[in-house]
Amino acid sequence: MTGPRSQADRDALTVEIVFAVVTGALLAAVLFVAVASPALFGELGRAQETAWRTAAAIAATAGFVHRVIRVLWLPPRRKGG
Repeated sequence: MTGPRSQADRDALTVEIVFAVVTGALLAAVLFVAVASPALFGELGRAQETAWRTAAAIAATAGFVHRVIRVLWLPPRRKGG
């Protein structure tokens, strides 16, 4: 068991968390617009618009979760070795 974390370690962790959340949110926004674009810019019926927006919300959520997990839980790959 290690001792308490230093202020530098806590700051580094905070930066990683903020980076993961911000890049995840940007990815989610891009995915939402990309998937929902037929509903946003097309002439569709109400049921079709709802289906496209639901699919977009699912894709955006999955992208956000994937990005956060990828940044925070998976170890970075080092070049060389």
